[in-house]
Amino acid sequence: MIVFLDTSALIYLLESEEPFRSRVRNRLSTLTEQDPALQLAISRLTWLEARVGPTKQNQVGLLHAYDGFFARPDLIWIELNRDVVELATAIRVSHGLRTPDALQAASCLQLGEQHLFMTGDAKFQRVAGLQVEYLN
Repeated sequence: MIVFLDTSALIYLLESEEPFRSRVRNRLSTLTEQDPALQLAISRLTWLEARVGPTKQNQVGLLHAYDGFFARPDLIWIELNRDVVELATAIRVSHGLRTPDALQAASCLQLGEQHLFMTGDAKFQRVAGLQVEYLN
C-alpha cells in the first residue's frame, strides 16, 4: 500500500500540536504494522505548499525538518505532468475542488487502487476513486 500525504497531513506530522501530530503518527504506525512494505508518496505541489510558511516566517529549523523529510530516499514523488493536470481539470469541474486540491487528488490517483489519501480536509471524500483517510 502507498499512503499519499496531502499537505495538511504532512503539516500535522511535522509541525502541528497535539492531537493532530499523534493522529498522523499513530495511523502511519498502525498501517506500517499491517503492511511493513508501506510506502509514502507526495506531490511536487506538497513540496511547495509545505515550505511556504516556514520560509515566510524565517523558521529555519522547521524548513530543515521539511527538507529532511523530502530528502527521504524511499519517498515516492508524483510529478505534475500532463496526465495529472488533465485529471485535475476533470476533478475540478465535476467536484468543485480548488485547483491545488484537484491537483493533489489527481496526483494520488496516479498511484492506482492500492493507495490511501491522508488529509485533514473532508472535501476530498467527494472524489470518486480516492481512498480518503480523513484526519478529523
